[in-house]
Amino acid sequence: MASNNSIPQSAVLAYSIDSGIPKVLLVTSRGRGRWVLPKGHVETGQNAREAALCEAFEEAGIKGQLAETKIGTYSYFKADDRDDHAYRVKVYPMQVSTLADDWPEKHQRDRVWMDFPAAAHAVEEPELQELLRDFGEMLSALYLQKA
Repeated sequence: MASNNSIPQSAVLAYSIDSGIPKVLLVTSRGRGRWVLPKGHVETGQNAREAALCEAFEEAGIKGQLAETKIGTYSYFKADDRDDHAYRVKVYPMQVSTLADDWPEKHQRDRVWMDFPAAAHAVEEPELQELLRDFGEMLSALYLQKA
């Protein structure tokens, strides 16, 4: 799906464990109100991790420990993009430690915690669905090992 001229973005897969169940935080997109991960463009002077951290707070009001390496990538096209650009998103997991009551895009987006199977069903992008299913299964297995 990605092409040589794809636009780089980065995202945070924000997670927590709630009563033994791994959950992921999704936000609505501003355009169509779809469920998405907090994500955005990698700006000049930023690396992908720095961009992901900025987007996590701007779009969802979250902070936490961001992984050093990405867990995967996914591609998508914007429905309203007349130039048909492909977006290639690097996804970094982050265990959420702070959930702000107020954040820059609070009045532009909704946010919700979902279990991973529900989140995989809620997003549109097939590669992101697979990434959510796989990461959720991994977290569940790790949590069960610790219990």
